[in-house]
Amino acid sequence: MKIHQDLALILKICNISIKAGKKILEYYSSNNNEIFIKDDESPLTKADLASNKIIIEELKGIDNNIPFLSEETLVDWSKRKEWNTYWLIDPLDGTKEFIKKNDEFTVNIALIKNNKPILGVIFVPALSILYYASENFGSYKNNCSDFLHSLDESNKIQVNEKNKSDHLLVIGSRSHSNEDFDKWVKKNIKSYEFIKKGSSLKFCHIAEGNADLYPRFGPTSEWDIAAGHIILIEAGGKIFSIDNKEIVYNKKENILNPYFIASGLTINE
Repeated sequence: MKIHQDLALILKICNISIKAGKKILEYYSSNNNEIFIKDDESPLTKADLASNKIIIEELKGIDNNIPFLSEETLVDWSKRKEWNTYWLIDPLDGTKEFIKKNDEFTVNIALIKNNKPILGVIFVPALSILYYASENFGSYKNNCSDFLHSLDESNKIQVNEKNKSDHLLVIGSRSHSNEDFDKWVKKNIKSYEFIKKGSSLKFCHIAEGNADLYPRFGPTSEWDIAAGHIILIEAGGKIFSIDNKEIVYNKKENILNPYFIASGLTINE
């Protein structure tokens, strides 16, 4: 199975994300959405669980031999450390934004191979916007309120070409900004404007040239960033830890990412 070259597979994953997004919107527009608090004090809703169920069932239907790791379906390290290829899922990224009803929540599905993402899909249900990318294929953005019959490869996206001394659009979390973030930006960026966005949309905004830099000095998990990672890379961007190391997946028991810098800067960074 030529996973990263299979356009039919990308189309299937796009439509799975749309199907999950449609289910999320059913809860979004109703009052039937009880909120639970998980052990890590993050919120969980019925929409998270419903989306997760759809995604896992659909992925099993594609190839039941590819395992999956989801924020809502954890797998013990003793099993997943043997994985070479697997699906990494955040069925509702930006649950806090979902609860606040500000539309900035996403469905994230990534395919990981040899500890890096090779395919990624991000769907924004409330805005009917789909981002997708595959290794050596590029990154794309489609407006889609319904299921896709084919991929529109005319809507390719690319980062802005800027350098560090330019006036930069620095994007950060709507719900998780902190003092370390503010200190780093003031120390390293001469001229900037700050944009707040929720969920994995921050990666998408850099990938399509609507932001330049995303420094992250707060906790994130691997499923939070994997789909955005490949979308950003295929659009010409970069993502490294703050000590300039590559971001890798499934290399340790703890699924937390190091603090990182996601960037669209392509000149003299």
